[in-house]
Amino acid sequence: MTLAETMAAINAAGTAQTKKTLMNHGAREPIAGVKVADLKVILKQIRKDQSLALALYETGHYDAQYLAGLAANGALMTAAQLRNWAETANAGGISEYSVPWVTAEHPDAWNIALSWIDDASPEVAVSGWATLGGLVSLLPDDQIDVKQVLALLKRVENEIHDAPNRVRYVMNGFVIGAGTYVDAAHHAAVEAARKIGAVTVNMGNTACKVPDAEGYIAASRGRPGGAKKKKTLKC
Repeated sequence: MTLAETMAAINAAGTAQTKKTLMNHGAREPIAGVKVADLKVILKQIRKDQSLALALYETGHYDAQYLAGLAANGALMTAAQLRNWAETANAGGISEYSVPWVTAEHPDAWNIALSWIDDASPEVAVSGWATLGGLVSLLPDDQIDVKQVLALLKRVENEIHDAPNRVRYVMNGFVIGAGTYVDAAHHAAVEAARKIGAVTVNMGNTACKVPDAEGYIAASRGRPGGAKKKKTLKC
């Protein structure tokens, strides 16, 4: 499929109700309002077309960027390309999900994400923390620098309440990820969650709530078989 054909398919699959829901969650124009299940139908037709995935993202179109995140192979992207994705995300739904999905596939994902969390742009910082939170759920524990994870937990503990709105949300997500998936960081993450307490985030015109980190960690690890590492972040 060409870019024009793919965009036509995206626009044809959009609905007013889905568009309204996505915009209530922060998505901006241009947007068609396509359900993820319908985007995945289109994905089957463009899978592995890296050039098309990159072109879709460059449109700035919300649904196209989401589809690009599903289609692109982050291992084939440069750090500069990933940075551009982080800087040009249409909305939080892209910054917090699509960008981390592909960034986590890059061989130097951890260091890229670390550089982003110090960025002055909240959108880039959001993608950085979300990527780190995703990586601890993907990487085997013997490939994770536990001392660095513990230092990041302490940083979240000290900075979260003064961080920008959505950065607070993904910082909380990092605590959950570390406590759920990294055995050696579990107790430190629970302790950090207790010291942090309730995290206040403006969730816009939605009924969404910020997860209670300690409770979420306990529930995840308490499942039959415990918390198993993920194979991919994409969904």
